[in-house]
Amino acid sequence: MTASLGVAMLVHNALGRAEQVARHWAASDVPVAIHVDRNVPKDIYDNLVRSLADVPNVLFSKRYRCEWGTWGIVAASQAVSELMLASFPDVRHVYLASGSCLPLRPVHELIDYLSDRPRTDFIESATTADVPWTVGGLDAERFTMRFPFSWKRQRYLFDKAVNIQRKIGLQRRIPKLLVPHMGSQWWCLTRQTLSAILQDPERSRYDRYFKNVWIPDESYFQTLSRLYSTNIESRSLTLSKFDFQGKPHIFYDDHLQLLRRSDCFVARKIWPHAERLYEAFLTDAAGAMKRTEPNPGKIDRIFAKAVERRTRGRSGLYMQSRFPNQDWENGVTASEFSVFQGFSELFENFEAWLHNATGARVHGHLFAPDRVHFGDSQETLNGALSDSALLRDYDPKGFLTNLIWNTRGERQCFQFGPMDNQKINWGLAKDPNAQISVITGAWSVPLFRSNMDFADIRRIAANLQKIESEQMDELRSPFSKARVRIWTMAEFIEAPMEPLQGILDEIGQARIRRLSEAPKMVDLHGFGQFLQNLKNQGMHPYLMGDFPVERGPNSNSEIPRKPYLVK
Repeated sequence: MTASLGVAMLVHNALGRAEQVARHWAASDVPVAIHVDRNVPKDIYDNLVRSLADVPNVLFSKRYRCEWGTWGIVAASQAVSELMLASFPDVRHVYLASGSCLPLRPVHELIDYLSDRPRTDFIESATTADVPWTVGGLDAERFTMRFPFSWKRQRYLFDKAVNIQRKIGLQRRIPKLLVPHMGSQWWCLTRQTLSAILQDPERSRYDRYFKNVWIPDESYFQTLSRLYSTNIESRSLTLSKFDFQGKPHIFYDDHLQLLRRSDCFVARKIWPHAERLYEAFLTDAAGAMKRTEPNPGKIDRIFAKAVERRTRGRSGLYMQSRFPNQDWENGVTASEFSVFQGFSELFENFEAWLHNATGARVHGHLFAPDRVHFGDSQETLNGALSDSALLRDYDPKGFLTNLIWNTRGERQCFQFGPMDNQKINWGLAKDPNAQISVITGAWSVPLFRSNMDFADIRRIAANLQKIESEQMDELRSPFSKARVRIWTMAEFIEAPMEPLQGILDEIGQARIRRLSEAPKMVDLHGFGQFLQNLKNQGMHPYLMGDFPVERGPNSNSEIPRKPYLVK
């Protein structure tokens, strides 16, 4: 059988697997030229050569030292390609693969596929302006700077050299006729195109230029093929996926069905110990996949979801394996919740009324200084959350995210105020899941109804007003993402039905009906005079709104109401 396909294989580890794959190619009369990294010890290399000595169409090329991002990988690709073209004159396509590549379909299907496209070069090749996947900050600069230092071994010197060249504006001249292109290093080129690249009279000049390009294996053949190819398919026949850091995904045994769905001819990078994959794919034609057009896009959605899950995680979930940087989290909390400030101070039994109206779980002041006031006076909540203020205050934001995560599927509501732990303020303000309703100045009602000395009341009122004022600035900040509604106390009690109905509508529980009456308000008779007394003592209570001194509302029945529409 005439060999129309040849495989050029680059090997640097797992030589046993490389031998197994080479034998698989050779069994279908496909010649294989192997380059083994010079970093591999000579005795291990000699063992591989001896073990494949019984396969006549497997050859070994001159060895080069290969390091990621350096010229050695291109030199190895050149050497193994030259050996293939010189030793097997009938080869029409040369397929570059690595030792960790695994054929996914019968070899004769790849041969037939290429025979139907005898003049087509399969190489991913795009200009830097069209490449969105580069990671590391060097796109066009990799072609205009010099990179004498190894990115992996000499990172400090590498970065220093880049910064100096940027600072002084030092740039290299790109050789005439070359338009830099980039793409995957795993290609399948026709003999005509590959030989034109390797035998070009200007090759020495091109080689000198690319020796100082960063990661030249992703640009050398990708650029030069544009000079000679008459028909380029800008795609690789090898399935290779990369994560958000630019590192290749490794395929394991549990990726078997995923690889089957790809319909691709070859995949990399396969874990050397993936016994199930090697057994499944290095088989005869009867046990292989169906003949079809390779379609790696079928699994792109799965990889995109995996990358998103790795980088963003699940909303409101924090764990040791993926603890995000500040403000990098995918949602501060796992689901929507409601915060009420001033309502329990203004209304009697507000928590019970809210639970009956919505069916949500309603807590007291979760961030109170004495303890966590869970609903129904519970001492622990889902996930063994304790009512200890000491444990809660170790990480208030973590306490809230745990509470919302542990109670997913049930709407959580809790009370808040200026006497509570204020370290949670920014966390609430920046959380789009938070629905925050505030009656400013309502913290003064318990002071009004208390039996403390007025000097103490004035001092406490001044402090609480300062705290709430700062909190309102945060809630009104342009960086706030919560759904915030703020009323002054005077504004709210003038017509409480409308804001209460709006709040309940936003909660959106199925049990909500149109309100016919508000919860019972505390007796505020004399409240206006109380505020005036604070003013007379030198403290200006401005957050409450405008209360008349003559007479304050004393009960729900005496609250003047505006007309409203009941649908």
